[in-house]
Amino acid sequence: MSVNQALLPNVAGRVAIITGASRGIGRECAIALGKLGCHIVIAAKSDTPQPTLPGTIYTVAEEIKKLGTGADALPLKVDVRSEADVQRCIDATVEKFGRIDILINNASALWWMDIPETPMNRYNLINEVNARGTFMMTKACVPHMRKNGWGHVINMSPPIVTEGIAGKTAYLISKFGMTLVALGVAEENRGVIAGNTLWPKTVVHSLASENFEMGTPEMWRKASVISDSVLAIVSQDPKLPESTRNMWIDEDLLNSVGITDMSPYQYVPGVEPPSMADLQKLTGDDAFKRSKATKYAKGTSSKL
Repeated sequence: MSVNQALLPNVAGRVAIITGASRGIGRECAIALGKLGCHIVIAAKSDTPQPTLPGTIYTVAEEIKKLGTGADALPLKVDVRSEADVQRCIDATVEKFGRIDILINNASALWWMDIPETPMNRYNLINEVNARGTFMMTKACVPHMRKNGWGHVINMSPPIVTEGIAGKTAYLISKFGMTLVALGVAEENRGVIAGNTLWPKTVVHSLASENFEMGTPEMWRKASVISDSVLAIVSQDPKLPESTRNMWIDEDLLNSVGITDMSPYQYVPGVEPPSMADLQKLTGDDAFKRSKATKYAKGTSSKL
């Protein structure tokens, strides 16, 4: 953990729901919050081990319980496209813990191809998982945060821009939808719930970066750059104006709280990865289209 001890949030006894938390970035966030005594709801689809997809909701729950920090964990199989699954998740969380304080919308489906090469079933999938799933989970959690008078909603989505969209139009429609949900939370719940987005400056190591061949290890940062950024966000009082309605880039956020040495996050020690913008300039737009896209075009999702 690279966040300065003085900046660590006091989240002991609070409850965080994290979607897509069975592996990768979601798991990293779950462990980071669990180390601080925060109870974690692991809301993801993976409930049985797969040879190519390590980790399940149960393995992450066991990891959290073994931390020895007093953090408890609730593994729940949740497809964020299902209204019934989302409601069962909320009901089970409140029944077990009696509250919801933090929501991290991390579950995401990935597709980077030009408009003509985007099948409508894939378009539907990424929008159902990303924009609609995030909206539905947030809609269900916000009333409980309002009741507590405290809450953080963090959506793993990019700042809204109008450049660099080529090859990612469908994907960015879905991800900008996630960003708008966070901004809506911020506008509708001033002084109670903070709504923010978080996005990496570089490619971050995950199964998505491996399976979709998103560069090489020298071009990646560790997932801890995201989990440390999450800790920096939830360390802020959600009631304060400056703590909400931010579209954060991870490195900018960490710099703002005094973390300027990014070398601990290098996936390959001693090699500082390029930003995604610089990587795209170096490799061209075609490199950012998924070379294995057809393998994943039949409805599977990847976490980013």
